Amino acid sequence: MYLIVVKFPVRPESVERWTDVVADYTAACRAEEGNIFFEWSRSVEDPSEFVLVEAFTDEGAAAHVQSPHFQQGIDAMRPHLSATPRIVSRQVAGDGWEEMGELRIG
Repeated sequence: MYLIVVKFPVRPESVERWTDVVADYTAACRAEEGNIFFEWSRSVEDPSEFVLVEAFTDEGAAAHVQSPHFQQGIDAMRPHLSATPRIVSRQVAGDGWEEMGELRIG
């Protein structure tokens, strides 16, 4: 699978409506055939930074970046960002979330 983590630095005036800005993009990405997960979080250290953790099947990753909604999402985000997002994108073994062996509960 392809595991992608992106940090989005959002302009202060757009922080409170960021989830609305990315709502259509998020729904479209989650509906993609090759999507495994697509999850937004907000940094606890910087409240104007949002973190996207996403994964796609090996086959679904290329289709994701070539989809019409990908460019539409980028275009919708651009005016709300204070800097270029930072990304980590790697092909990794696995097909989704697994339990953390070092911190098992129950």
